[in-house]
Amino acid sequence: MPKTHTRCFHNQIKTAVVGGPVGAPAHRLYFIRDNQPISPWHDIPLVSNASTREYNMICEIPRWSNAKLEIDTKAPFNPIKHDTKNNKLRYVANIFPYKGYIWNYGALPQTYEDPADIDPDTKCAGDNDPIDVLEVGSKICREGEVHRVKALGVLALIDDKETDWKVLAIRSDDPLAAKINGIDELESFMPGLVSATVDWFTKYKVPDGKPYNCWAFDAKSQDAVSRAIPLLSADFIYLELLE
Repeated sequence: MPKTHTRCFHNQIKTAVVGGPVGAPAHRLYFIRDNQPISPWHDIPLVSNASTREYNMICEIPRWSNAKLEIDTKAPFNPIKHDTKNNKLRYVANIFPYKGYIWNYGALPQTYEDPADIDPDTKCAGDNDPIDVLEVGSKICREGEVHRVKALGVLALIDDKETDWKVLAIRSDDPLAAKINGIDELESFMPGLVSATVDWFTKYKVPDGKPYNCWAFDAKSQDAVSRAIPLLSADFIYLELLE
């Protein structure tokens, strides 16, 4: 029998694990609402509250962990899986002075970075995945949790010659959420986090024998109002909800 989490997440969404825990090749985490399976990519709305720049985030990877977990965009109901490459499970290395992923790492539902579209700023096509979100709040999220987050800004990573936007966000229920509304305030309350984010993504594939990653905008974070919100409202394809 699948292992079902008893805790209800955002909008009464539950999760069920099949195929073993993280680290098992068959690991899959499915999403359930009203006792029916749903797709986290298609069936969870992107926008939670447009006026307050709040969106729904699906946590794929908890902070400080190393397993490369991601929504399977090709499988029915799009479960979260442990990604593989060359038939081996993928893990990110601990890059000094960091331990695993330094934020709660996730995806924004109903977004898509189109590999057929050349971004005018990055001059590169999309990476064929949902837009990534880096949640910087104080709590460690669990795989599969769905949280309301406030967009603070965005970084434009060029990863393997693909555009890979990274939206910086904070959980709406975080104690600092009311005080942090943009990149400048994020830097004031969490000094060094943005520069550490750039450093981490620049170097994280080096242990695998790959070169440093590059950035658009000289690796400078763009603020939420001028770039992150237009990014989520106009520049990308929204996937239609499945009935």
